[in-house]
Amino acid sequence: MVKGMLSNKFKIPGYILIILGFVLTYLYFVVNIRIEIPVLAIVSSFTETKFFTIYKTNVADEFIILSLVAGFCMVVFSKEKNETDSIKKIRTKSLLHTVRIDISLLLFFTLFIYGGGFMVFIVINIVLPFIIYLITFNILKNKELNRKSL
Repeated sequence: MVKGMLSNKFKIPGYILIILGFVLTYLYFVVNIRIEIPVLAIVSSFTETKFFTIYKTNVADEFIILSLVAGFCMVVFSKEKNETDSIKKIRTKSLLHTVRIDISLLLFFTLFIYGGGFMVFIVINIVLPFIIYLITFNILKNKELNRKSL
């Protein structure tokens, strides 16, 4: 048993949150959905910098990030139905691959992409490590399962 992992039952709600996050992303960028409510800001820096203030803002982007991060965390940190020692090794190897790939992308974008394009990458990089990990983990897991079935 892997310590600190969530039950396998968290995967389905996690995938639901991920789908919700992508649907909200579509609505945010294509339909221009707006969910305006008053929020507490520890620091607000738009036209002027304010501390500990309440102002009305569009929180759709916060809902997107929260649903994607929560969903990916639930999926990534949930056990497999049959969590074995080989799965633990695959998790470690996937984590190392993820860090290498994500840092390589970060260095590349830092050196060659500027302005708004770089900011887009930084925002995408909030969930990109989860995506890289899931892809790497599933590729390595399937290779291991195919190797064992031969």
